[in-house]
Amino acid sequence: MAMATTTSTASPTSLASVTLEVADPEAARRFYTALGVDKRIRLRASEARSTGFRGFALALTVSRPATVDSFLGAAVDAGATVLKAAAKSLWGYGGVVQAPDGTIWKVATSTKKDTGPATREIDEMVLLLGVEDVKASKQFYVGQGMTVARSFGGKYAEFTSGESSPVKLALYKRRGLAKDLGVPADGTGSHRIILGSTTGPFTDPDGFAWESAPPLTPAPSTTSAQS
Repeated sequence: MAMATTTSTASPTSLASVTLEVADPEAARRFYTALGVDKRIRLRASEARSTGFRGFALALTVSRPATVDSFLGAAVDAGATVLKAAAKSLWGYGGVVQAPDGTIWKVATSTKKDTGPATREIDEMVLLLGVEDVKASKQFYVGQGMTVARSFGGKYAEFTSGESSPVKLALYKRRGLAKDLGVPADGTGSHRIILGSTTGPFTDPDGFAWESAPPLTPAPSTTSAQS
């Protein structure tokens, strides 16, 4: 008997850009310039109602602990709030901060010992979407033409990114992501983020909106992320 195929016929889709919706774009631009990620994101003015956890975080993977401390220190100096102080763990070293506009940022490295001084280099930037059902959301994105790079059951899934993409997309169970970030999982209202698609607009099962958008440049390196 012939086996059913699950191959998608949809046009390939990749994450071309990330647009953060903020109340004060100029203030946000100053913050993200100080953090060193202003060329990797877009900003858009919005007063959309949003309370609690917005269901996502942006993660920076860097080369060593000193660089983690450098990025987190720059964020705090520019007005960020520490959610999790940088510390060692089983997987490496990292910490979490919240920008003045409410966006949560995680900075981490899989290396526990410094092999040199801090740099301002970002190996990889990952958008972590907190979803209710990782398996269902993964299948939805596969149906949009995305390719799974790695997956860990119903807890985490990561997709390959296009050559010009400044950020990689990953799915994380919402409550698991909130716990990892050090915040309560509850939240209502707008996600305050718009994702740029290389194809047409759509909305995923958790309400994250995608719109057609050209990719941002320059693209980060393809070094594997530890999320």
